[in-house]
Amino acid sequence: MNIFLPEQGLWTMLAQASLLIQIIMLVLLFMSVSSWTIIIFKLLTYRRFRDLIQGQLLTFDRAPDLAEAMKRVRQRAESPLYHIGFAALKEIQKLEQSHLSSSVKFRIAEDNVRRVLRQGVSTHLKKLSSSLPFLAICANSSLLIGLLGTVWGIMNSFHAIGVHRGATLATVAPGISEALITTAFGLVVAIPATIFYNILWERLNNIQSDLVFFAGAFLNRAQRELPWMEKREE
Repeated sequence: MNIFLPEQGLWTMLAQASLLIQIIMLVLLFMSVSSWTIIIFKLLTYRRFRDLIQGQLLTFDRAPDLAEAMKRVRQRAESPLYHIGFAALKEIQKLEQSHLSSSVKFRIAEDNVRRVLRQGVSTHLKKLSSSLPFLAICANSSLLIGLLGTVWGIMNSFHAIGVHRGATLATVAPGISEALITTAFGLVVAIPATIFYNILWERLNNIQSDLVFFAGAFLNRAQRELPWMEKREE
């Protein structure tokens, strides 16, 4: 029997189910659609983002100096590396224009620039990680929501046994069916949400490693190419 035919099976059972079971199924359906939307969107976004970063890391590394490197990465308007590096350049410019002595500039330059780079990396990671908490909620709560439907279905079965004063298949089948279908739907939501949540976090960690690598490369170049950032004896 095809349980997906509208006149029989699953759809008939859902139409005849109690209000709570119908609400639970709608919630699980919403969570499933939302989870897959997030999963597909994030997979495409992370892949495109990392391809862009890795290409621009090569561009940055092959440039003869820091100024030229920033000009080259600037050619891509959506470049995350340019936005991170530009904020660091602004901090360097502020230090250059300050009236501090060279020794003082040296003492604070590395920490200031490193802090700005870290903030830039954190800003991009925060944007990329949006919606992942909701995916985690779906992964963790869908089973509990399905379990609520399971308990409710079993309660209905016991109630039917009490009303009819006997346990026949016709008596207990509706409640047991409700219990099993909510459990199954809870698993259908939870399993892919859990798997892809871990996959997406792994890819996000790879992106973080690339951004941190760029921040380190930028700071090293700045220290090599800007004379006032070189250590001097007082």
